[in-house]
Amino acid sequence: MPGEAYDEMFAADGATRPHYELLRNRIETLGADELEERQETLERSFLLQGITFTVYGAESSTERIIPTDLFPRIIPANEWSVIEKGLTQRLRALNMFLADIYGDQRILMDGVIPRELVLSAPSFRRQMQHLYVPHKAYANVCGSDLIRGTDGDFYVLEDNLRVPSGVSYMLANRDASRRTFPGTFRQAGVRPVERYPDLLLATLKSMSSEWRSNPQVVVLTPGVYNSAYYEHAYLARLMGVPLLEGRDLVVHDNMVYMRTTNGLRRVDVIYRRVDDDFIDPLSFRRDSSLGAAGLFNAYRAGNVVICNAPGTGVADDKAVYAYVPDIIRYYLGEDAILPNVETYLCREPSQLSHVLANLDKFVVKAVGASGGYGMLVGPHASARERADFAEALKADPCNYIAQPTIQLSTAPCLVDGNIEPRHVDLRPFILSGDKIVVTPGALTRVALKRGSLVVNSSQGGGSKDTWVLAEDADTAALEEANRPAKGGRP
Repeated sequence: MPGEAYDEMFAADGATRPHYELLRNRIETLGADELEERQETLERSFLLQGITFTVYGAESSTERIIPTDLFPRIIPANEWSVIEKGLTQRLRALNMFLADIYGDQRILMDGVIPRELVLSAPSFRRQMQHLYVPHKAYANVCGSDLIRGTDGDFYVLEDNLRVPSGVSYMLANRDASRRTFPGTFRQAGVRPVERYPDLLLATLKSMSSEWRSNPQVVVLTPGVYNSAYYEHAYLARLMGVPLLEGRDLVVHDNMVYMRTTNGLRRVDVIYRRVDDDFIDPLSFRRDSSLGAAGLFNAYRAGNVVICNAPGTGVADDKAVYAYVPDIIRYYLGEDAILPNVETYLCREPSQLSHVLANLDKFVVKAVGASGGYGMLVGPHASARERADFAEALKADPCNYIAQPTIQLSTAPCLVDGNIEPRHVDLRPFILSGDKIVVTPGALTRVALKRGSLVVNSSQGGGSKDTWVLAEDADTAALEEANRPAKGGRP
């Protein structure tokens, strides 16, 4: 099904791209019934493992199995090298930006970014001013969303620096695809992602290594009703650390403890999966019961580390996103390796007028929204929907940005017994502590509805495994690295 979009598997002339040859040859040996059976086995595996997500406000049951496609997306080594360098550069600059705006604010005084844009952002936390953050690593876990344009190049669509999710699906998809195409997986020379929990734990521990040789790490979850609770429990189990809710924590004399059957035990590092507003009712939202009273004061005193640091959200604000190439240039003196998508700031009157006059061509997003909510996909919206959104834009232009509608690249998916292309994006995960590490894999999200560009699982999207190929791979070494660890780790 040729079209405008770049296809991951096939070139414009219909030839199979070299890195997909192995997979295509294997698919051609399987009949439709065999493919359907493998897809059903994959879905049954997810069901038995309880790999779910929650859709808030759904009319039916909110607990759902995330749709997963059995065909992996494949990225060759040379392309991944560019992605890895670009993401490392980007997170390094964003951490420097956060250290600056919560410190001397040089970038604001030099007029690189409008002062009011940063200081008035809902995610800017004045409580973080002049606080020490180890290694100046504010965003310890980052999940940047990449898309491939029609020219074949990768672009950054947005950065996720608050509490990015999806890594559990990356790991689960790997386990599933390795079982679905075991021979092809071994022959392809796929780089392993199974070390992610160990890398995450090492990153978290490095944040308190200056004063604690063997720090106690915990995962803080909002609870079982959170949409990503499965991921919280999954990562805690793989890292071998406690999974806690706010009521499990006690703060005394600016020290944080967790309740155990043997009494209180000190906590040094909290990998929080709770939004800023709910961390501490004494410092943020007073009606919150998800965090612990006094937690932020303990953080301020330097007796506990919260990862990601509160206030990191200002760096992934969709309006600040437009200035990231300038941020990279300001702090590093380099051009961005991975470019942004062209972005219009509706806060600027001239840009607002242009967006309003071309709503049928733009994707318009609320600067603080996520999950596919608060956005308009102009080409796919009705005239009524565009008219209503235009009124919202005029009423609060500072709350919106607009981007041209980009044809996301397509990858093969099994849909109702047929192999058809569906639009995909890419969410790699980057860890930042005493060093920056890019996981050699990613979550590929899929817009499963024909023609849709919305990949979010809450909006009908799904996912698939991502195979990053090693350059001149030592197959035996890769097989060993990809072998499941004892104790059930995939």
